[in-house]
Amino acid sequence: MDGKSFNITTNLIAQLKNIIPAAFTEDKLDIEQLKQLFGENVNTDNERYQLNWAGKNEAYKVLQLPTTATLIPDKINSLNWETTENIFIEGENLEALKILQKAYYGKVKAICIDPPYNTGYDSFIYPDKFSETKEEYARRVRDKDEDGLMMKEGLFRQNKKENGQFHSNWLSMMLPRLFLAKNLLCDDGVIFINIDDNELANLKLLMDEVFGEENKEAIITWRRRHNQPNDKSKMISKVAEYILVYAKNSEALKRKNTFYGLPLSDARQGSYSNPDNDPLGPWDSKPWKAGSGQSGSRYKIKTPTGKVLDEEWMGAETTYAQLLAAGKIYFPSGGDGWPRKKFYLSERMAEGQCAHNFWGHQDFGSNQEGSAELAEIFNGKNVFDNPKPTKLLKALIKIATGKDDIILDFFGGSGSTAHAIYELNEEEGANRKFILVQLPEKISESEEAYKYGFRTIAEVTSARLTKIVQQHNEQLGKGLNFDKTAPVGFRYFRLADSNFKIWRGDFLKTEADIVEQLQMFNTLEKQRSSGENMSWEIAIKNGVRLSAACSVLELTNDRFYYYPERELIIGTDAIESASAKEVINRKPATFICLDSIFKKNDKDKTNIQLLFEDAGITFHTI
Repeated sequence: MDGKSFNITTNLIAQLKNIIPAAFTEDKLDIEQLKQLFGENVNTDNERYQLNWAGKNEAYKVLQLPTTATLIPDKINSLNWETTENIFIEGENLEALKILQKAYYGKVKAICIDPPYNTGYDSFIYPDKFSETKEEYARRVRDKDEDGLMMKEGLFRQNKKENGQFHSNWLSMMLPRLFLAKNLLCDDGVIFINIDDNELANLKLLMDEVFGEENKEAIITWRRRHNQPNDKSKMISKVAEYILVYAKNSEALKRKNTFYGLPLSDARQGSYSNPDNDPLGPWDSKPWKAGSGQSGSRYKIKTPTGKVLDEEWMGAETTYAQLLAAGKIYFPSGGDGWPRKKFYLSERMAEGQCAHNFWGHQDFGSNQEGSAELAEIFNGKNVFDNPKPTKLLKALIKIATGKDDIILDFFGGSGSTAHAIYELNEEEGANRKFILVQLPEKISESEEAYKYGFRTIAEVTSARLTKIVQQHNEQLGKGLNFDKTAPVGFRYFRLADSNFKIWRGDFLKTEADIVEQLQMFNTLEKQRSSGENMSWEIAIKNGVRLSAACSVLELTNDRFYYYPERELIIGTDAIESASAKEVINRKPATFICLDSIFKKNDKDKTNIQLLFEDAGITFHTI
């Protein structure tokens, strides 16, 4: 175990080797052999249709660089830790996405993100020092000020329009995050990305590269304002934004049919009525006669007034007879008209209606509505600019997810996505889960949020989640639709440096450096690292999900951490033969402990290792 996150390059090579083993020579990818296998289908010309920008190669290097960072649990700021499966991560999202790869690869059903629009006023992280090494970038990505907040200078900076690489910087920021996000989606997963016209064209081309043009489902135009601006300085006022919708694999999405209809609008519901007091409720109808160009079955139908109609009809004669007997055929004009088949409001409400690519503010909310929702939570204060309305996010989540799926938002902002999931679960009696990531971005002293007491955007996110959870839990047992008896909540994790001293050979230049490093590594773990934090790091890097159960085992005065999801037991403090035998009696699949707990006694270590191996349990030390 090397303490590093999932290696993207190694994974891609493994996938390619599995599909095209003949493209490898002496375990290396052979481009000439690949060209020979594919013949004319391989294009190596420089002049071809592609998206390129200054720094694209460096963005890929950042993507390929594994992280040794970890996530540490913050139970104090969590709510209902033991029962919830919702996750909030405070930290830089690229690092967080890399950490999530092992546990959540192919597990997420939908991703909803609202990234910086690159208006010239946005601050974000991007690798703009194109001569630096990957290691230098990795060190810089952890730059913090004396209060532990992400610094805006050097690492987290404003991308101004005067910058000669304005669009390039934004693309370099987005590429590695989208690539990692795609890995987390299941085969029939979907990503929704909010954007405006500043980067719409570039984002479309970037998504075509990362996800594949064939996997574009739609570009939704959403009217973000409910009023009509009257800005005489502009020829055309902006009232719309866009939502790019891509599937990880459109064929899998269609094959599994895991997309869903939207609730009928009030206008559509208004077309249903019940003039004949049908016990099935309000209905509308459509012709039973086959239309032009439609094939059907030919037979005779007699109307209630005695008229005989010899035509081609939409269904077989036996089907017609069944519908007529069930009262689902309607003859207008007092029984003298052409037969029509009833369809019921209750059926259409259950099925929903197919989503289209223009979403008005009446049905899907507006920015003003999103701001009002947030202000209501924080006593009328505007603590975050332009939050998305929950009505919009609920619609996106509803069309792409089932009632037990995982939704990811790695530009968490004020927490609108989580808020929408809480509400949708309540409305449907569902159990969707979220993973939310938000950078601890500094809040300026001039902003309303600072005056309210917040110092970072992550604090705003956490506070909103806390308030929503408390409001929901207060309503339990009062007629709401929760299908769970346990209250809702969220687990709070913080991005942090590894609890273990990772060997960094790039720092070793002299013999004295080597001696100093060897002395430092008498123990692998850092001082003041808690056993729980170390166990979570080991578990996460072994693919344990952040929502997994973890119990503390006190066995013969030794403490261990048990993660049943992976049948994994971890020891960080001490282990004796007696406690080792008790661990073995628990029959885990794997046991991992720190090498330092053996206090350099190789005999004890060997004896305990043999106990586990004789019991068929995988034994590792780090």
